[in-house]
Amino acid sequence: MAQTSAPLDSPGTAVRVEPATIEDLPALIDLVAELMDLQGDFTPDHQAHDRGIRLILEEPSRGRIFVLRNDERIIGMVNLLFTISTALGGFVVLMEDVVIHPDHRKQGYGTLILEHVIDFAQQKKFKRITLLTDKLGAASQEFFKQHGFEFSHLIPMRRLLE
Repeated sequence: MAQTSAPLDSPGTAVRVEPATIEDLPALIDLVAELMDLQGDFTPDHQAHDRGIRLILEEPSRGRIFVLRNDERIIGMVNLLFTISTALGGFVVLMEDVVIHPDHRKQGYGTLILEHVIDFAQQKKFKRITLLTDKLGAASQEFFKQHGFEFSHLIPMRRLLE
């Protein structure tokens, strides 16, 4: 898959989307903790985030994490988990942890990483991309609608287990 580039983040620093590596773990943990801090359902837990991210990075058949980086640091990420839909008869993606660092929001980077995800899913012949977005976050819902996502007639329910 081709590396995707965006406008310059700062002079001489191109922003690009790349697969995350284990070396990216500290920055990924910080981004996920920041996202959890914004959501009412979760509390930041660096140890839990470390375990979860490692589970994906260490076994590519579970999913992928893509990062948005410039020459200096990671400025965003997205987490893709792979599963199977019996309704669609094939593999589907559950997209989570779409986050851009606050200093880099409203600059087109969310669109850049989301377009990368859509291209990746199409190339790999996935049947659907599903995401959960904060029901109180009208701005994030509008962002995803602008990129072709629709509300489902299904509603999420969950049971947390220890």
